[in-house]
Amino acid sequence: MDSNFLLRIWPEETLPLEAASYEQCEVCTEKSRIIWGEGNPKAPIVIILDNPGARENKEGEEYVCGTRQTLQRAIYEANLKADDIYITYLLKCRPLQKYDKERARLFSMPYLVQQIETIQPKFIVCLGDTVVQAMFDDSEAHVKNLRGSWHIIMGYPTIVSYHPLAVRRRPNLMNHFMRDLEMLAHRYYNIKN
Repeated sequence: MDSNFLLRIWPEETLPLEAASYEQCEVCTEKSRIIWGEGNPKAPIVIILDNPGARENKEGEEYVCGTRQTLQRAIYEANLKADDIYITYLLKCRPLQKYDKERARLFSMPYLVQQIETIQPKFIVCLGDTVVQAMFDDSEAHVKNLRGSWHIIMGYPTIVSYHPLAVRRRPNLMNHFMRDLEMLAHRYYNIKN
C-alpha cells in the first residue's frame, strides 16, 4: 500500500438556494440531509454517483464510507488530483426508506442538469447503471456495454464506469474501473498541458 495515499473527508459544497425546493423529493426525510456535492465545486471533472452514502457512524462521528474509500483510492492510483474532482449525486439525499425510484429520479434530474450547467466541467464521469440510465435517458443502458469509450452528455466528454460499491463487492471489476479512470486522466492531462 502506498504510504502517500490518505483517505480524507472532502469538503461538502454549501447548499445553494435551490436546495430548499429539493427537500420536496421523497427521499428527503427528517433523518436525512441534502448533500449537494463534495470536493472542488470549480473542478474540471464532475463525477456523478447515484446518491450519497453514509456520512457518520452509529456514534455520530464523520467517516469515509466504503464507496468513497474505493473512489478516492482509484482517483489517486490514476494520478488524478483531489482538487480536480467534484462529486455529485443524482439523488441528493441518502435513501433511508422505500421510495418510488423512477419518480425520485425524474424529480432529481433537473437539479443535476442545472448543477452541471453551472459548473461547466471539462469532463463528466457517470458511475453505475442508475446514473448511466438517467444521464443517457435510456433504461436499457448499462455500464458493461458503454465503458471503455468516450461519449458526449450535455455537450461534455463523458466516460462511464462501474459504481465503486460494485467494484468493492466484485474485485474483478477493479481493472476495468482503473482503466476507465486512467483513460480520463490521460485525456485530461493532454488538454491541460
